[in-house]
Amino acid sequence: MTRRIIGPFNRVEGDLEVTLDIESGRVAAAYVNSPMYRGFEQILQGKHPLDALVYVPRICGICSVAQSAASAQALAQAMGLQAPQNGRLAANLTLAAENLADHLSHFYLFFMPDFARDGYADRLWFAAAQARFKAVTGTAAAEVLPVRAKFMNVMGYLAGKWPHTLSLQPGGSARALEEAEKLRLKILLTEFRVFLERILFGDSLQAVAALDSEAALWAWMESRSHRADFAHFLSIARDLELQQMGRATDRFMSYGAYSDGETALFQSGLWADGKLQVLDVSAIREDVTSSWMAGDNALAPDEGETLPQPDKQGAYSWCKAPRLSGQVVETGALARQMVAGHPLVRDMVAHHGGSVLARVVARMLELALVIPAMENWLKQIQPGAPFCVQAHELEEGRGVGLIEAARGGLGHWLDVRGGNIHNYQIIAPTTWNFSPRDAAGEPGALEQALVGLVADEGRNTAPLAVQHVVRSFDPCMVCTVH
Repeated sequence: MTRRIIGPFNRVEGDLEVTLDIESGRVAAAYVNSPMYRGFEQILQGKHPLDALVYVPRICGICSVAQSAASAQALAQAMGLQAPQNGRLAANLTLAAENLADHLSHFYLFFMPDFARDGYADRLWFAAAQARFKAVTGTAAAEVLPVRAKFMNVMGYLAGKWPHTLSLQPGGSARALEEAEKLRLKILLTEFRVFLERILFGDSLQAVAALDSEAALWAWMESRSHRADFAHFLSIARDLELQQMGRATDRFMSYGAYSDGETALFQSGLWADGKLQVLDVSAIREDVTSSWMAGDNALAPDEGETLPQPDKQGAYSWCKAPRLSGQVVETGALARQMVAGHPLVRDMVAHHGGSVLARVVARMLELALVIPAMENWLKQIQPGAPFCVQAHELEEGRGVGLIEAARGGLGHWLDVRGGNIHNYQIIAPTTWNFSPRDAAGEPGALEQALVGLVADEGRNTAPLAVQHVVRSFDPCMVCTVH
């Protein structure tokens, strides 16, 4: 058996290092290390509760709105506030805009360039993939970046700026929309829809959202040929058998996404043992056995501690190991759609389990599903009606903010005492997916997903299969360690 340390990874937000034990050319065990500690949870201690809205977006420049949304929700619960309908709709639109921009960036800029690597030079599709998706020189980047930039103007109208907006507040949205701004937002959403339907899918969003089985997906791909980028990816994925690669726990968790106060576009829940179950958030514990953190017991996040211990024996990551009822779960777009019950995703997982292909397909489905929802939310906004209720001073209280970022379930746990933050704990999506081993020796989701992959010991770069599996989770390492 040989050991390889792979890292740093390019096209990944933050620092990531993966250690592979290789036997007979395949990965026998994997150890995922988040090597950068940042300490936001300690920074927040002693601050005014509303200061969290300024600090937590700085955890990440990619998913800063998600951090704001979770913090605002935790503060709202602690204060006992209910946002007016306009505020909820505006918050949903703001978070959805960031999440969809992340999905688009992941597909075109982070994931697809790997298929333009020279390791695939002998594949029939390589020349076309290189021309379209190669980093910097491929035609896709030049086409997508202006579209993404134009779509992000949605943030200007809804949130004032991006990243690090202050518009999301415990009482709703501080950025009220006027009728003329609704019209401009409608135009932006329509232009983005046109790009998705013409370039990414080559079909209507409704047709993509209606795909209900793996067989239907392959048939749809054949009908699109290479006229659309998603179909191009699917043809590559079938050749490389990406549906057989990257299986982790097949336990999927979602906090639920885009609630209107009563129902959510995507429901909350746990998919485990082949069925949908009620999600018990009180069963979350954070294990630090393999983390450079002090502590002997796995604690609930509302009682959690973030105390660095860099010389801890047996530890190999700054990432904690969150567990749900003692078990590893996966979170992300695949988990959201498994819990929400999308038939295509359920069918793919039934055949192959969670996979590289299923994770990418779930993101593409969300682009097709969420844009129509955003158009509907925008219609419902009533200019002139309240968007926000005034927050009040908080002397004592606890609150939890649970939202779905692009990469999965994000939770903020807030404890205020004597008018200041006594404790603030965060569990980010990549903390779940890239966690190290726990006290029982159970590897995290990515660590499990890497086992069995072909790992050519002669290469100086990370094996391509490892690259695909790592990127299929769309990691954000700066969120992982806060």
